Amino acid sequence: MKIAIKRVYEPYSGDDGWRVLSDRLWPRGLSKEKAHIDDWQKELAPSNDLRHWFNHDVRKWEEFKSRYIAELNTQSDAIELFLSSLKKHAHVTLLYAAHDEEHNNAVVLLNYLENRISRD
Repeated sequence: MKIAIKRVYEPYSGDDGWRVLSDRLWPRGLSKEKAHIDDWQKELAPSNDLRHWFNHDVRKWEEFKSRYIAELNTQSDAIELFLSSLKKHAHVTLLYAAHDEEHNNAVVLLNYLENRISRD
């Protein structure tokens, strides 16, 4: 299985495989038809408090990652369910709305999932 990340506003491609929105909020100005989203994992997105605290401030990136991973660690049932869903697909794309391609929750979630898969 291959997991990738992609900005949800980028054009849909059949190569994306199973497309999963990893944000808590629906992307602004994007219709459900244009988004081509197969699943929405908002419970695995950063909490509203963490999202507001981070506010896409790169200076807070390292602390954001730590706090987000701590939140993910409390979501073991949702993570296990999501991992079992992932295994049904050869290619999965985690979608995010942030402008910053290097400092967003999908980057952290991708790394977290890959680590979990490699441990199992």
